[in-house]
Amino acid sequence: MSLWEYANPTRFMQTSGKVLPVVSVLSLACLLIGLVWGFFFTPDDYRQGSTVKIIYLHVPSALMAINAWLMMLVTSLIWLVRRHHVSALAAKAAAPIGITMTLIALITGAIWGQPMWGTYWAWDPRLTSFLILFLFYLGYMALWAAIENPDTAADLTSVLCLVGSVFALLSRYAVNFWNQGLHQGASLSLDKEENVADVFYLPLLVCIAGFVLLFVALVLLRTSTEIRSRRTNALISRERLS
Repeated sequence: MSLWEYANPTRFMQTSGKVLPVVSVLSLACLLIGLVWGFFFTPDDYRQGSTVKIIYLHVPSALMAINAWLMMLVTSLIWLVRRHHVSALAAKAAAPIGITMTLIALITGAIWGQPMWGTYWAWDPRLTSFLILFLFYLGYMALWAAIENPDTAADLTSVLCLVGSVFALLSRYAVNFWNQGLHQGASLSLDKEENVADVFYLPLLVCIAGFVLLFVALVLLRTSTEIRSRRTNALISRERLS
């Protein structure tokens, strides 16, 4: 079976209809377990106190904000190369989810930063690149809304997505590129010594799994909605012409 079969809107709708309920239940379960475990059954940190528990929202949302844009990059490239409409619609569907994740990450980061740094905001390289990523999300969504022709909108937003990917990568690796800055190193790393303590690490992994599954569920749902909307608009156009 070829992966490109799912570029067919009908095949995508059939498959997503079967997968969506399972992914939704799993995401809800992981989020409930991870957040309850993290917020109510983990101790306060000896330095950060109870504020450390904001990582169960901040870290997963920040990861998904970046990875949502990278997913949009992949689907945009597929559109530019293969001209599969489902890929363009999937990128469009992911944008509101990605900007919501970015906003959650910015807000929770500010809440954590005030007691830790003494300020809600600092022009730290990682924070600045993350803010620019948020603006790219806004621009991407505005561009889709401003252009009436869907194929032209898909072309231009795909190019914008390519440019914005630079800031998505900077948001992920800014701590490695610049040694200076208030933002601490990664909470999760292949180097075990850089990870948070196990008592926080395990519920954090469950929360991340919940956010990933939630993102997949929402993208499937919104992409199916975009396909139905495209079909409805096509039928309306045909009726007007006739």
